[in-house]
Amino acid sequence: MNYSANSLLRRLQVIADFQFGRDVGVILLPEGCTFILARSGQPRQVLLEGKRLATLRASDGRLTLGIEGAVRLHDILRPPSYRVMIQEDVAAYIVRGKNAFARHVLSADESIRAGDEVMVVGENDRILATGSAVLSGAEMMAFKSGVAVLVRQGTEP
Repeated sequence: MNYSANSLLRRLQVIADFQFGRDVGVILLPEGCTFILARSGQPRQVLLEGKRLATLRASDGRLTLGIEGAVRLHDILRPPSYRVMIQEDVAAYIVRGKNAFARHVLSADESIRAGDEVMVVGENDRILATGSAVLSGAEMMAFKSGVAVLVRQGTEP
């Protein structure tokens, strides 16, 4: 099925609104975005000025964030929304793409559910990485072992 660029962008903005909150889509995925399409013609990645904002997961139709998308989301949403704050002494590992463990979590948005796309931030609210929550926000605070966030991409290579 072929979509026009505008209808494709609008569709992805609606997904972002559903996933991250009302009116987030138009800011997270602004006009001027380009797309990498799968062979099926479905959108796979959303780019802005050549940088990946998000990827549409084929398995569940939700968005995963690139670092550029996480930065935009960070600017849109007030703390603690979709944030997992970790101890500064492990930040150097997280920025290189290592997973965030529950024992290092200082705070987490209580509305986070397992499977949600989240931003991992340091104590100063600086973005360190983006990834998928393994635990709910409440569980991240309660548990003292295990992976809290499967980090997809850190801010440093």
